[in-house]
Amino acid sequence: MPAMAPRSLVAATVFLLTLAYFPVVYPIFAQLKQGNTEDRKTPVPVPRDGHVGSKACAQCHMDIYHEFSRTSMGRSVFPVTPEFLKTLPASASIHDEKLNRYLEVYVRDGKLYQSEYEMNPDGKDVFRDAHEMEWIIGAGDNGLSAITSKGDYLFQGPLSFYSKPRSWGLSPGYEFGNYGFNRPILPGCIFCHSGQPKPAAEGNGRFADPPFAEMAIGCENCHGPGIAHVTLMQMGSAGFGKNDPSIVNPAHLAPALSDNICISCHQTGDVRVLQPGKDYGDFRPGEPLDNTLAILMVPPKRESPPQSDLLEHYYSMTLSKCYRASGGRLSCITCHDPHVEPSREEAPAYFAKKCLSCHAERSCTLPLEVRQHNTPPDDCAGCHMPKRDVQEISHSSITNHRILARADEPFPEAAFHQTTPALPDLIHLNPVPGREDIPPPALTLLQAYGELTDKNPEYFPRYVALLDKLKQTEPGSALVQAGLGHRHLQAGKFEEAIAHLQRALEIGPPQTLFYTDLAQALVKLDRSDEAVAVLQKAIPLDPFNSTLQRTLVFRLIQLKRYAEAAAAMESYVERFPGDSVMRQMLNLARSGPSK
Repeated sequence: MPAMAPRSLVAATVFLLTLAYFPVVYPIFAQLKQGNTEDRKTPVPVPRDGHVGSKACAQCHMDIYHEFSRTSMGRSVFPVTPEFLKTLPASASIHDEKLNRYLEVYVRDGKLYQSEYEMNPDGKDVFRDAHEMEWIIGAGDNGLSAITSKGDYLFQGPLSFYSKPRSWGLSPGYEFGNYGFNRPILPGCIFCHSGQPKPAAEGNGRFADPPFAEMAIGCENCHGPGIAHVTLMQMGSAGFGKNDPSIVNPAHLAPALSDNICISCHQTGDVRVLQPGKDYGDFRPGEPLDNTLAILMVPPKRESPPQSDLLEHYYSMTLSKCYRASGGRLSCITCHDPHVEPSREEAPAYFAKKCLSCHAERSCTLPLEVRQHNTPPDDCAGCHMPKRDVQEISHSSITNHRILARADEPFPEAAFHQTTPALPDLIHLNPVPGREDIPPPALTLLQAYGELTDKNPEYFPRYVALLDKLKQTEPGSALVQAGLGHRHLQAGKFEEAIAHLQRALEIGPPQTLFYTDLAQALVKLDRSDEAVAVLQKAIPLDPFNSTLQRTLVFRLIQLKRYAEAAAAMESYVERFPGDSVMRQMLNLARSGPSK
């Protein structure tokens, strides 16, 4: 057996000590449980997997804790309180002329509400759907959105507050379609916007109770679970100095691993795919992000160079001369201290000092006199990393992280040569350091190709070829079986589709798409009764999926099971009151005889 590395030995020792000295640490846990009761009606339990919460860190790092709590990350999610409601206009009404809908935000009894309603020509309500907003998501730099709950499910409110105009408007994405109060909060989003969320393993927007072990982004999001560190400190073992192996310090990591912490949220790519068997909560700072999540990008071409820089901060930085000249040593935390967020007035001097840690005053070819007359004066970042308006989000702007010597600087030639022989058709933005020539697992690529085909149809043949290969090598994968089933469904081979889709559901975990594809295949073979049973199994898994429930209603009507169809319509309209077509159908069902 090989000798254990010193760091691993210390980590193993810490783990054993954590078990042995749990009574020493328990008072901190008890204090945390008591201190968090203000965040929720019931006490917050000790976070899972060794997380102790930022308040435990504050016992020794109070100054850093308070400074970080004022940053955007430290204020990323918080409960709606009467004190908060005094800080912004809490009353607004918006009319959607296309849908003849009204959206309202208002305060009642110290609580924030949003409502959606429609009125007939006589001024009477056709429907009205109102929900209390329980949490705010966002720090207010660009705006604030709201979260409501329905049982165990969390949803975004249809209205958001925008900081620049200081007014309420449609939430991002609602300009393309009215989701009402049925836009679920998904794991891939909430893990980047909050500290320790607790989404259910299966379920479209379903969460544990309470939904957050820690609301705002906290210490452990960047430093990893703190149980071992807290235990050692409680035991008085503080002799490691700055290289304490019981906690992750991003400043002591290799730049690639340090950047992995940042890009887990600040780098989108064209597709982000969880590795087989992983979920977003599995990522641990200090470990390669690629062990949990692969971030992939369609290679840019000279005739179509990279366009978007929205949540492409890391990729934009890597195309900078500063990054390439440093040999990759320039990292996110070279310029950003996550504990500190300078004010708008402080930012130019703060970041200019960062620039001058590598550059000299004489590096700038613009005369000092000219720079001093700019507004703000001598602003390196404002000149070389200009902000731009975000078209995708109203009233918002972001900083372009591609550091430019001049505004018309072309993309480097390296931007068009970022694939590898092992993965010639995609850029792997976060390969494990030292393993850049090893492609992601085949199951990961299958999902990536599948998600890319809508916008990039050239990936469909690659998806099909890989699916055929995995049929032989990974027959026990639900993803593979469901993919085969979907392909057979599209080809009109319904018996084969049913066999594969049923196999996918047996393997699990079940997904809504598995059920809907299976139901469609059954209908094609005139087995509609079986299709209805399949849809009825799917609805508890995804109860706020309007398409799923609407399909069930139509299938029941086709089978002339009118009483069941009317009951399904009642349930549907109660959950989705804004659907005018279904309301009309329900009124007809109520007025006519049922069979």
